[in-house]
Amino acid sequence: MSLSDVGAAGSADDGNADDASASDGSASGASARGGSASGRTRLGGEPDRPLRLAPTPWRPLFGVLALYAGVLTLLSARYGYHRDELYFLAAGRRLAWGYVDQPPLTPLLARASTALFGDSLAGLRVCATLAAVATVLVVALVARELGGGRGAQLLAAVLTAVGAQALAVGHMVSTATFDLLVWVGVSLLVLRVLRTGDGRWWLAVGAAVGIGVQNKYLVVLLAAVLLAAIGWVGPRGVLRSRWFVGGCLVAGALAAPNVVWQAANGWPQFTVAQGISEDDGAENRALLVPQQLIYLAPLFVPVWLVGWRRLWRAAEVRWARAFAVAYPLLCAVVLAAGGKGYYTVPLLVVLLAAGCEPTVRWARGGRPRTRRALLAGVVGLSAVLNAVITLPVLPPSALAVPMALDPEQGEQLGWPELADAARDGWLRIPPSERDRAVLFAGNYGEAGALERYGPARGLPAPYSGHMSYADWGPPPDSANGPVLLVRLTDASAIERHFTGCRTVTHVDNGHDVDNEEQGAAIVLCAGPARTWSSLWPSLRHAY
Repeated sequence: MSLSDVGAAGSADDGNADDASASDGSASGASARGGSASGRTRLGGEPDRPLRLAPTPWRPLFGVLALYAGVLTLLSARYGYHRDELYFLAAGRRLAWGYVDQPPLTPLLARASTALFGDSLAGLRVCATLAAVATVLVVALVARELGGGRGAQLLAAVLTAVGAQALAVGHMVSTATFDLLVWVGVSLLVLRVLRTGDGRWWLAVGAAVGIGVQNKYLVVLLAAVLLAAIGWVGPRGVLRSRWFVGGCLVAGALAAPNVVWQAANGWPQFTVAQGISEDDGAENRALLVPQQLIYLAPLFVPVWLVGWRRLWRAAEVRWARAFAVAYPLLCAVVLAAGGKGYYTVPLLVVLLAAGCEPTVRWARGGRPRTRRALLAGVVGLSAVLNAVITLPVLPPSALAVPMALDPEQGEQLGWPELADAARDGWLRIPPSERDRAVLFAGNYGEAGALERYGPARGLPAPYSGHMSYADWGPPPDSANGPVLLVRLTDASAIERHFTGCRTVTHVDNGHDVDNEEQGAAIVLCAGPARTWSSLWPSLRHAY
């Protein structure tokens, strides 16, 4: 499908717009008679709004989704695992209701994806591809919910699919992959409540929020800013429903298992969040505004700005005005907390969807061929630039420039080489001492790589004090022999917990990519300074 198809689809919407206008008149008339165009009484006694929406262009939309899935699948096995994916695989082999730094859903999905589609990089990433495709579909439906015609729905799907954030999280498995889907899904359901006034949709909202909590706690922030915005600008009547209370109960019930786990384990997630804020808070605050301009695409900024203005001022979507308030409110909260800039992206995508209908109208205006060509050029250029920055399309040796904007590209390289270096260090331990020796990794990425690639290289199961790996240790106190330590170049302080340490080799990823593990030290120590059980509390760290 080309962008000219979007314009053509938009032209076909004129009839739908007329129908919507007629429906608006009918609804107003029904309200004047004390009835409802839909046959239902709206919550809070507010006037009914038109319920008729433009048809969804399923055939071209499925074409967009198929192309998107094809690109992600084609590139899924390039480079290698990301450090977080190696950690999710390890956590998925140790299923629990919670982990130090995350709820259980992403590790569960990682385990399910490899069980269904193969224990490989491509098999793991099937679940990420499916989530990304679902996200694009939901955003198209958000555009429809906001009065967008066929062209606007297609444009919303295309802009989301080629946006930097959707490409980045759709390429590999991360908590952000499913969090983006949950946020736009919750947004769609809340829009349905606001537009129709049918409180029963609150049950679906509660279910989506409860499931989202099992993936990432940030969805609670979305619920908070949306409720605050509705309370501020309305329609407040939707909050005075027993269905709203029911939705809250559903959310609480679904979130409860992980909340109980967190409480029973001393709320470790708060420790992780505090560490992120303390270590990166100042940088996150400085980058928040520029990141809002680049996380989708710089050239898409006019579309989401128009979308915000439309939600704030346009009469036909005044019922959705709360979303215009929720986005800046969310930015303020993230700024104050020192959170990461990408936390706001899902609501930015909703603004993008809201701006697609006026963008299509603009493309159908004076000199439509020129405007459609300009729109197609903007989308095409953004797609190319975003693909180079977020997807593994370049040879590894050419990653220096993309990594300046997206360092996660480089974190997909060098893990087998790290295991090779660890094997070289392990072979320096006399065979008679290996039964008492321990392989210890400084962080969860290194531990995950050693767990994934180590057995084929004759390495034992690794231990680490980082994140949930700390809960899966320590080694037995009888393992009082040599310790092979894998650590980052700037993490030499950990050696104080061991005796007789000397660096025996370094990690070289073979591509001269300056990622976090390039040059990591492989250190051979004579043994632990104390028994592992007494040493373990000092080795635990959550950030």
